[in-house]
Amino acid sequence: MERSEKIDTKKPLRIALAGNPNSGKTTLFNALTGAHHKVGNYPGVTVEKREGVRVRSDRQYHFIDLPGTYSLTAYSLDEVVARDFILEEKPDIIVDVLDSTNLERNLYLCLQFQELGVPVIGALNMSDEAEARGIHIDEVNLGKTLGIPLVKTVGPKGSGTEALLDCIDSVTAGGLAGNKTGIGHSVSYGEELELRLEELQKRISGDAVFTAKYPERWLAVKLLEKDANAYHRLKEHSHGAEIEAAAREATVWIDKHFGKDSEIIVTEQRYGYIRGAVKESITIIKKADFSFTEAADKIIMNRFLSLPIFVLTLWSVFQITFLLGEYPMAALEIFFTFLSGVLESVIPEGLIRSLVVDGIIGGVGGVFSFVPLIVILFFLLSILEDVGYMSRAAFATDKLLHTFGLHGQSIFPMMLGFGCSVPAIMASRTLKSNRDRIITVLITPFMSCGAKLPVHVLLAAAFFPNHAASVVMLIYAIGVILSLISALVLKHTVLRGDPTPFVMELPPYRAPTLRGVLWHVWEKTWQYVKKAGTVILASAILIWAITSFPSYQATEDEAHPDAAALEQSYAGRLGKFIEPVFRPLGFDWKIAVASTTGFAAKEVIVSTLGILYKVGAEETEESEGLRTAISQDAHMRPLIALVLMLFTLIIPPCFAALATMKAEIGAKWVGFEIAFLLAGGWVIGCIVYQVGTLLGF
Repeated sequence: MERSEKIDTKKPLRIALAGNPNSGKTTLFNALTGAHHKVGNYPGVTVEKREGVRVRSDRQYHFIDLPGTYSLTAYSLDEVVARDFILEEKPDIIVDVLDSTNLERNLYLCLQFQELGVPVIGALNMSDEAEARGIHIDEVNLGKTLGIPLVKTVGPKGSGTEALLDCIDSVTAGGLAGNKTGIGHSVSYGEELELRLEELQKRISGDAVFTAKYPERWLAVKLLEKDANAYHRLKEHSHGAEIEAAAREATVWIDKHFGKDSEIIVTEQRYGYIRGAVKESITIIKKADFSFTEAADKIIMNRFLSLPIFVLTLWSVFQITFLLGEYPMAALEIFFTFLSGVLESVIPEGLIRSLVVDGIIGGVGGVFSFVPLIVILFFLLSILEDVGYMSRAAFATDKLLHTFGLHGQSIFPMMLGFGCSVPAIMASRTLKSNRDRIITVLITPFMSCGAKLPVHVLLAAAFFPNHAASVVMLIYAIGVILSLISALVLKHTVLRGDPTPFVMELPPYRAPTLRGVLWHVWEKTWQYVKKAGTVILASAILIWAITSFPSYQATEDEAHPDAAALEQSYAGRLGKFIEPVFRPLGFDWKIAVASTTGFAAKEVIVSTLGILYKVGAEETEESEGLRTAISQDAHMRPLIALVLMLFTLIIPPCFAALATMKAEIGAKWVGFEIAFLLAGGWVIGCIVYQVGTLLGF
């Protein structure tokens, strides 16, 4: 069916921005809408559709950025999102973002879009890179061959966006019936296949309600491709059983006639058409004698050097983070100490002063002190992503991951886990195997997210001041090792099976744009600051309350009234109650309470320690930073600090991550994960403390 309704120019045009992974789709989306979303060089960054609006000449263009997909035969969850949106929500126009340096592969998806009955416009993105490689594309001639208009664009520079909007206006002018751009224009699959397709289309067209949802040509082709989802949709057709029987009979005939699977025949016909179109419209003017990407990959992707380079890269990231972050972090600590002193002098002694100084400043101030480290870490990781290194990291670790029963693509969620567990868990949607997806989700919390970083930094700086960066790097490495061991255990117990093959293209190295990197850093830092100002602030006030009540009347001859009051508070009573459980790990009741509050959000551990050690500190220590207060505690020592870091690393992630996990893999696996991580955290912490004590640490 062709759509004949006119577009109401007063309503926003609904434009689906689709295309292959690594085509620069999200970068173009940002240029078109002014939105600032994370842009990566590998599949899976855009795991859900993102929306943005552009207003021009009183007209609204509502863009929907869909996940990258190579085909409309969807396997992974993010590919399903893209396919179902186009099929079920039917946008007014599809803008297919094409990588101009790799047109043959990208046009494969474009041909499938053209069979959906929706107008298609091709955005020849990265056209500057194509020209630099000597690839000249005659977009007018190629557009005539394909039956769609093509516009050259350069996403990072915003080049071609106005021309693309003009093209969208042109396509929609006068309604879609009078401008059939891309509608119904499809490949001729050869006489033998066309006869079968024609028969299937006639059968499908017998149900008008059904064909209003699903174009008969597209569905007929998918049936010959043996697409399981297409066969499933036939259940909605009034004669679905008959069509299914006819389709299976047709595929059997094709298999025997060609001696190949019918899906392969359809694919070969598409690529044959594409090669012909490309040959007529593309001229290779010159070939560069030197390719930076190829030269760099000879070293970075060397089978002996790739893994050491990956480890060295991460180690360098943490060294730079601590080297540059130490001074602004210390400055913020001094500022909050100064602020506490000022507020103590102006607020009368009592509960209000205690709440502000000990609760809010002591709790939230400690978390805010780590903002410089968060900024630097995300800045460096963003550069690695935008430059194209993360895809190389996947290949560098693929063989190792297969040893532990993981898919090579699992490295993406694991690397994202260094930032935040929530998007990392969502990124597992890129995995095609349900088993691989579940294992990846279950091991992702072992990655030290940005929320755990303040805990690691606080303890490492307090007890290993000369080797803080190396200690934090060690904790990160232990998290990775534990994730691999856990994957191996899961593979041989509750999730048996073999990992699926890993196939992925490597994008060329590209210079990151300052704007893109800075907005990535801003987005992540703002999430951290917002969390500190909401969840952590509320937690800090709650913790202050349970450390301040019930009120305690000290005697005149009592040596340490503050410490005694703290022990008699609700927090002290709770800590004394749960202390036996944590005693094998070397934790006293203070550390036990702090560890328990970390279940809500890991940053709250720092807030809790700040409140506990400020409230219970000696007068001579009140002006010192939290690091000094903890390091001077008679009970704490480096071994216990190391155990606390490990315990924080392993215990279940924050509530937001658990909720995301439930949405992705179900409540049953969330319950399993909580029990698994709690037991693992306690057992490993106990072993490290007991062995360390025996060795005299």
